[in-house]
Amino acid sequence: MNLEDEQIGILGVGSMGRALALGLCNAGFAPNKLMLCDKAQELASNTATELGARSVASSALLAEKSDIVIIAVKPGDVEAALKNVSITDQLWISIAAGLTISKLHSYLSKEARIIRAMPNTPALIGEGATSFVLGKKTKESDKAIASTIFSSVGKVWEAPSETLLDAVTGLSGSGPAYIFVLIEALADAGVREGLPREAAQLLATQTVVGAGILARESDKSPADLKDQVSSPGGTTIAGLGALEAAGLRSAIYRAVRAATLRSKELAN
Repeated sequence: MNLEDEQIGILGVGSMGRALALGLCNAGFAPNKLMLCDKAQELASNTATELGARSVASSALLAEKSDIVIIAVKPGDVEAALKNVSITDQLWISIAAGLTISKLHSYLSKEARIIRAMPNTPALIGEGATSFVLGKKTKESDKAIASTIFSSVGKVWEAPSETLLDAVTGLSGSGPAYIFVLIEALADAGVREGLPREAAQLLATQTVVGAGILARESDKSPADLKDQVSSPGGTTIAGLGALEAAGLRSAIYRAVRAATLRSKELAN
């Protein structure tokens, strides 16, 4: 869908709001059609200057001048951020973790067109993973808008039910942090085995990047790809045995579960 005629406002210029702003601009969205607002006005102003976008001092003014508003403030700050907004006939896209569409209606209006989405920070480089769900008041064209925005910064999945977005938050929303820990641990392990720090960091990072791209592009399952590397009695199967003994798989299950539960808690 062509967004040339749409004014996009981003409410909140923290890590995720900034990632989306930069990702949209990197994908070719016209910066002069982008407007930023944050309670830290200097942050919004500096980011807008960096991108060639505009900034405004209040959420009410942002809403008044935008066709689409992306709510990117922390969940606990959303109510205060929307308190003085009186015009609610725009398309509202919320990426505030755990905040339900029903709760957003209570902050805006019963007739507001709302989409709830959960992107992640790799949107900054066009490699994000985003899931979204449509509110009952949205139009078919609103779905196309959300798909266009988030496709410009990565891969997109429309969730059939809002209840699934808590699990999305636990998996892909929080997932980059899990991967960063994995990269850090791999690099540290390499250093422990005698590799120079710079080499260990390079090899660990590129191994994760390469494996991720291979998993995405291959028609084989991750299990099949793992088996291709695991020769009988070889080095990889020995390493995998150590990971299983240490409970890596169980730890990942627990991490996703904990983040999912926290997302549900935020909704309450």
